[in-house]
Amino acid sequence: MADWSLRARAQSFVDAGRGIAALVAAQANARIHLLATIAAVALGAWLGLSASEWCWIALAVALVWVAEALNSAIEALADAVHPARDPRIGLAKDLAAGAVLVAAIAAAVIGALLFGPRLLARLYA
Repeated sequence: MADWSLRARAQSFVDAGRGIAALVAAQANARIHLLATIAAVALGAWLGLSASEWCWIALAVALVWVAEALNSAIEALADAVHPARDPRIGLAKDLAAGAVLVAAIAAAVIGALLFGPRLLARLYA
């Protein structure tokens, strides 16, 4: 039976934090996502987004981070299980990378829809 103690739950948070730190340390794209996240939060604060607009930003940011983490996990697992070049492994990696691209495009669209009008208003005010 699984250990449901407070200590085990705390350890799962530590493990997850270690995973996020490893993602940022090892993946250049994750560092780009980190900079984009910081920029989006700073820009949202500067523009005074509403609570509902912050929900969209949080969802977009989370979507990209989840896709990047899953992509990296798939790549690491595939490399460990089958280090030799294989078209099926290559396809799996390409599909996972494509998911990150879709998430990033969606986040960019959300950012443009939320930030664009406010930035234009400030520019032409």
